[in-house]
Amino acid sequence: MAALMVSSLVTSLARPFRRGPAGLGTALRRDTAPCGRGWPRTQVLRKSLQRGVVLSTGSFLVYEAHKLISGFAEVHASFKVEDVIEQADYLYGSGETEKLYRLLVQHKNSDDAELLWRLARSSRDLAQLGSTSAEEKKQLTYDSLEYAKKALEKNESNSAAHKWYGICLSDVGDYEGIKTKIGNAVIIKEHFQRAIELNPKDATTIHLIGIWCYSFAEMPWYQRKIAATLFATPPTSTFQEALRYFHMAEEADPNFYSKNLLFLGKTYLKLNNKKMALLWLSKAKEYPAQTEEDKQVQKEALELLNSI
Repeated sequence: MAALMVSSLVTSLARPFRRGPAGLGTALRRDTAPCGRGWPRTQVLRKSLQRGVVLSTGSFLVYEAHKLISGFAEVHASFKVEDVIEQADYLYGSGETEKLYRLLVQHKNSDDAELLWRLARSSRDLAQLGSTSAEEKKQLTYDSLEYAKKALEKNESNSAAHKWYGICLSDVGDYEGIKTKIGNAVIIKEHFQRAIELNPKDATTIHLIGIWCYSFAEMPWYQRKIAATLFATPPTSTFQEALRYFHMAEEADPNFYSKNLLFLGKTYLKLNNKKMALLWLSKAKEYPAQTEEDKQVQKEALELLNSI
């Protein structure tokens, strides 16, 4: 329903933005890499001693030991971030929502954008669980926005950080009323667009912009009136624009998401193109149901097909 407005943008849209396995080989090789002008540490020590560096033997060795320890600490820290990300991606792929959150929340003060946007996503996923209380859900929703915001502060060029900031900002709007939600709509779209600029093949974010366009095209008169009080030029869209984004998403990753197939069918219905609507709604109905959302998509597609 259009009354849900921008909240429909992100409902059940926690599909992964994948990162490959951590480069463990590179991290481990760094521990044995040469230092200085291509000299191994032992050779640097030998050359320095031979040249009679103005340091006592004891202080020089302490200095060299400090460098070795500092280097090891730096490598260890780098390796740890990659290790956590690898574990996080495994747990996410396995659907271990609570374990994933417990792993990532330990790193909420991290300066790594890759960790932080994953924590934002994980917090949101935990909030969506039926077992999460209303109070916990609200706290997790606001926390997720803060983590996504921090991820952007650490790396503005991170596509996933922009995507999850937009999603989490929309979620927060559910607690702050329709005016805030509509007011945030332009910001949300800007972050989705920036995410696509940084990663043009991210079909999920392209789909989200399609949903944004569909929602504004379907917006009822009373919400348009609210929008008119918030913006000198209220944001608008058309079903044709929504259709373009849904097709772009499908081109980027064919059959990636049952809901994209459904909305292609629904948008063609809005445009009175029953032939194309039948095509895409049939694909949505036949999509293999792997999640509860897929089952709901199949049900809605079947109802629409029966109504045509």
